[in-house]
Parts: sequence; structure tokens; C-alpha cells
Amino acid sequence: MAHGPLYLELARRLREGILQGNFQDALPPERALSEAFGVSRDSVRKALDLLEEEGLVVRRQGSGTFVAKRATFRTRLRGFSEEMEALGMKPSTRILGVEKGPATPEEAMALGLSPGEEVLRLVRLRLADGEPMALERATLPAWALDEVPPGSLYQALEAKGLRPVRALQRLRAVAAREEARLLGVEPGSPLLHLERISYLQDGRPVERVKSWYRADRYELLVELS
Repeated sequence: MAHGPLYLELARRLREGILQGNFQDALPPERALSEAFGVSRDSVRKALDLLEEEGLVVRRQGSGTFVAKRATFRTRLRGFSEEMEALGMKPSTRILGVEKGPATPEEAMALGLSPGEEVLRLVRLRLADGEPMALERATLPAWALDEVPPGSLYQALEAKGLRPVRALQRLRAVAAREEARLLGVEPGSPLLHLERISYLQDGRPVERVKSWYRADRYELLVELS
């Protein structure tokens, strides 16, 4: 181990191992980590405390320490349900609000609609394995969807031949405010705020969404070339 606080060095090495995929599910027990790295059990606990604060691991009483399942924003356009299923998690949705009405000037501009054309607005809490992951506010033209689908929006759109093929999105960090209670985080906790407009093959906008994602459960992956 390097000089400096031993738990920080251990946390660094475990962090690298997690991000490189060396630990697929559970980390070794505290005793095994202590022996493998030549540090005290106290240093192991402090290192795991730090990784838990960073959202990289989840500690379960009596079961051990597990690598946290984190959703990844990639360049491929996928819906929330598809992302969660790819992680082996069960997606679900809690509908918080539904409204149909004339598009606001901002919505009309974003979705390429005439002023006053009807839209469907949805407010949804997205969950994975029963745990809140994101709060979404979506707006769609009524010609695309005029009622709330029972499951995935993208699957409902695909069933009508209206699957989005590309999107422009903006992602920035914000502090949790009124979203905190719904997402199960403390006020002021970091969130990833996403604004996206999705388009069909023919170039028509079909969805405008504003989302607040838990930063401890999501990461952004961008490939540069």
C-alpha cells in the first residue's frame, strides 16, 4: 500500500477495480480484504464507507458488500425500461399526473406544432426494483399518443410505427429541491437534469422530456474518437 491514509489508498484500488469490472457482483468479505491488502479491518470499513458515499457499493446487513447497479447514459437511444432491463432490474412506473391540452408556445416550438395543437403531458416517477430512480415530465403530440400507455412510452410508440431514432439532449448537474422527497434523497443532493427532444426517422419531433435522475445511480459514458 502507498503512503498516506491506508483507507484512502484501499478505496482508490477498490474503486479502480469496480470501474474496470473486476468485481461483477459482491466484493470479498472485510476479513479477506484486510488480509489481501495488509490493512486493519477498521481501514477496510472506512474505505467501504467512502465507496458507499460515492454510490459505488451497497452494503447489506448480514449479506456483505455489493457493487451498486448503475444505469449508464450512452450514445444509443434507449428508454428507461430498456436500460433497467439491461441491468437485470425490474422497471416500474408511478403515474403522478396526466394532462391533455393545447401546447404552450414553448412546447409548440420544441415539438414543431401549430399554436394550440393538442399535446399529452405526463409526470412519472420511474423505479427499478421498487427504488426511485428518476422523475420525468414528458410532453408528446396528441397525434403520436393520446392516452397513457400501461408500460414503456417507447414500446407504445414503436407499436404505432413511431419509434424515435435520434435525440438531442442536454445534461447538467443540479441540486435536489422539491424532487428530493419523491426520489428518496436529501434536499441538496446532486441530481442529473436531462432535457431531451426525440425525433422520428422523417425528422418530426415526437417527444420532449425533462428528467431528474439520481446522481448516485447514474453515470455518463461518452466515447470519443
